[in-house]
Amino acid sequence: MKMEENSPDQPFITLLLNEWKKGDKSAFDKLMQYVYEDLKHRASAYMRNQRPGHTLQTTALVHEAFIKLADRNDIEWQDRNHFLAIASKVMRSIIVDYARYKNRAKRGGKDENLPLEESFYIATSQSSPVDLLVLDEALKELASFDERQAKIVELKYFGGLTMDEIAGILDISNSTVKREWNIAKAWLRTYLE
Repeated sequence: MKMEENSPDQPFITLLLNEWKKGDKSAFDKLMQYVYEDLKHRASAYMRNQRPGHTLQTTALVHEAFIKLADRNDIEWQDRNHFLAIASKVMRSIIVDYARYKNRAKRGGKDENLPLEESFYIATSQSSPVDLLVLDEALKELASFDERQAKIVELKYFGGLTMDEIAGILDISNSTVKREWNIAKAWLRTYLE
């Protein structure tokens, strides 16, 4: 079931997150029922920007994220948006790892160093393909001097979150998110060129 940001089920999701944190495995299963469609929708939107013929499927991405999240009872869950932020980070990690794996497999093994320009491409706009591994490196560089801007890009690009959702997660105003997003996009554009 896809839920809106201010859904009346928000407190229930927070309760499930807290129960899961305490070790209740059934709470995680129930949580997935509430957030699965939302995560699948976000992953689907992201995967539409992948290059044609990409072999990682939306459902596989979401399931892999669930597997990685299932063991994460070390996080102090705050609410649904916090969960979506962590899920976005996990999906980014999966996609980048997948790109690295596929490129290494294409070139004869995991020990070979590969040129970045030969990695998988994602589209940031209709005419501007971006190398996924270079984008990951760019985000790490951006985070080294402006962690909030890097987080905004990660949440927006990899997580598909709205500006309102990002503002809620980072506890900043919507106008600050928009300003930081625009600055980060400009910096990334320069870095990637």
